Parts: sequence; C-alpha cells; structure tokens
Amino acid sequence: MKFPSKQNIEGQLEVYKPHLLEFLQELVQIRSLDNHEGDAVQRVKREMEKLEYDQVMIDPMGNIIGRMGSGETVIAFDGHLDVVDVGDESQWSFEPFSGEYKDGKIWGRGSTDQKGGVAAMIYAARIMKDLDLLDDLMIIVTGTVNEEDCDGLCWQYIINEDKIRPEFAVLTEPTDGRVCRGQKGRMALKITTRGVSSHGSVPEQGENAIYKMAPVIQDIEALNETLPVHPELGKGTITISQIFFSSVSSCAVADGCTIILDRRLTYGETRDKVMAELENLESVKAAEAEVEVIMYDVPTYTGLQYPSESYFPSWITPEDDGSVQAAVKAHTYLFGEEPVVDKWIFSTNGVSISGLHGIPCVGYGPGKTAAAHKADEILEVDELYRAAMMYAMIPQFYMAGKSN
Repeated sequence: MKFPSKQNIEGQLEVYKPHLLEFLQELVQIRSLDNHEGDAVQRVKREMEKLEYDQVMIDPMGNIIGRMGSGETVIAFDGHLDVVDVGDESQWSFEPFSGEYKDGKIWGRGSTDQKGGVAAMIYAARIMKDLDLLDDLMIIVTGTVNEEDCDGLCWQYIINEDKIRPEFAVLTEPTDGRVCRGQKGRMALKITTRGVSSHGSVPEQGENAIYKMAPVIQDIEALNETLPVHPELGKGTITISQIFFSSVSSCAVADGCTIILDRRLTYGETRDKVMAELENLESVKAAEAEVEVIMYDVPTYTGLQYPSESYFPSWITPEDDGSVQAAVKAHTYLFGEEPVVDKWIFSTNGVSISGLHGIPCVGYGPGKTAAAHKADEILEVDELYRAAMMYAMIPQFYMAGKSN
C-alpha cells in the first residue's frame, strides 16, 4: 500500500484549512439540540457532496452517513451532531451560537462537543482520497443524532438496521490530545414504592409510599460504598438523581413514590448484575418495590421511534489492539511524541459500538473535555487541524499493521 509522508498530509490539509474552518463555523451556528438536528445534517450533506464523497445517505433515524472508497477493510469515523442547550445565557461572555473565529479559536456551543471532531473527520476522508490512500479501505463517516439524550442509540440503528459493521471505529469526541480506549458505562433506573391514600389527619388509615422509600434511599447510599473498582476504569457508582411522588392532595398520605437512579458501570458490571443487587436489597424486598430500567422512546427529528433500554455498557479496547496502536503510531509519527493513552470520564457512542456489539473503538478528538457542556465553550483551531491529520493517518497505520 502507498504510505503518505507527514509532509503529504500537511500539504493537503493546508489546501483545505479555509474551507474546514468555514464549515465548522457554520455548523456551530446551527442550534442542533437533541431531536432538532435536521439543519445540521443537511449542512453536513452539502459538505460531503461538495467534497465528492462516493456515497452520501441519510438513514430513517436521521443519521448522515458518508462513504469514501470501496475496499474490503471498513473503518468508521463517528461524531454526533446534537448539542446540549446553553443554559443561563447570562453566564456566556459571547453569543452561544456565534461560531466566531478569533484569537485562534472557534467560539460557540458544540465547537468542542463535538462539531470540531465532525468537521475534521469529514475533511480527513477527502484528504485520504486526494492522496490515493483508499485502495484497500472503505471509510464510513457518520454524523449521528440523539447522542446527548441516548448515547449509542444511533449506532444500534446503524448496525442493526443500516447493516454497517466496521472493523473498528474512531470516536471523535474531545480527548485533550490523548488517545482514549474505554469508558465507564451507565444505566438509568427507577424504583417505585406504592402506598394507600388517606386523609392527612388520619395517616394511620393509609400507607405512606414515601416512608416506604426512605430505607431504600439509605440502602442505596450505602450500596455506593461497596461497588467494585476496576484498575483502569475505576469504581462503579450509584446515586439518586431525582425523586417524585403521587398524592391526591397536600392533605393526603402519598400513595406513590419514585426515585431515579444514575448508575455508572465499571468494567464487568452487567445489566443483570445491577438489577439483582437492587432487587435483593432488604429494603426493596420489604417495600415490595418495583425496580425498572428506564426505556428511551423519544422520536428523532425524522419522527422515528427506536425504543431502547437505558443500558449503556462500559467498554475497553486492549492497548495492543490494532486500532489503538494505529492511533498511537499516527500521533508519534505526526507530532514527534507518543500520546497519553487513557479513558474518557464521560460516555460516548462506544457504549453501543463496542459495549453492545463488540467492535473495537479508539478515541481521538479536538478540544478540552472540560469545555463540554459549559458556558463559553471554545475550540482551539490548531487542535482541529491536528485531529484532521490524525484521522487521515490512523487508517494507514492500521493497514500497515495488518500487513505485517
């Protein structure tokens, strides 16, 4: 196979820098909140068509999928197009969706999380085509939806319904210049206790569902201290994030109480294990409480519903896997130093690609993870360019490793 020099990659990137920058600015200017990504998808479509992708399609869920090359080795690059809302705009020192370029930075919501990664991967595929690096490769570039609300759901659809299954995927979420190869998983659960309503003046005639929930809450707090620790991903956690009640009035005994649980899963913790540890709590059994995994069934911007349990497994790609080694070698080759190989502290679409479907994932993305979901989100443009170079080189080192 033809192997590009660093100078080849840099030279071709130089041609595209103004276009890449302008494209990212326009993406940031689109307020693509969850279930409202349609305009961003159409903007990506136009850019892929301008760059003469071999195929561009929007699937029924609303994900946009571009293809470069038709080789036997399929490598995917993924980035989500949805962003979280801006919150209190008074905390921002600039207009949140300005997409302004100044002081070497792109300013605005989504610049780091994670439209910078999206823009870089789209142009990297074109660079590979320009340098004739696609003989044995099929590069799939996905601009996915609903990640912020339900990470990985998009890739459940892509794998199960679009029938796309790459050898590995590069996740373009921000990584602080590191190579990431895993993350904790998570589950969203609820526990419900039920009581009997009575007038507040005669509580002994009823059965208070909130009182029944009280020892459950104490047991969950204690459970958090006992959860397992993994040497790479760290400790599993559980916390109560919300509490709700049902009562016929403020003068009545509550006849229902529900708590919402955020459960972070370290490596090796499964859905069945989590359910069993909650169902076996003495307080849960005594209250005859119901433990459920929360279902996500919110329609995407296309109107499609694809119901799924809110179970997002942890995952780790071994450090000696070809995908991780390709990323490490690409970084060393391009930038003259080995990268830190680490993990994400947050969740990504890898929960589906790797956690549910066993496809190796490796992560590298422009931006500081600390900027995600915060006011005054920015992206250093130099990081955008480094990411584009990395994305063009990772498949080359992967293929070189396969041929050895």
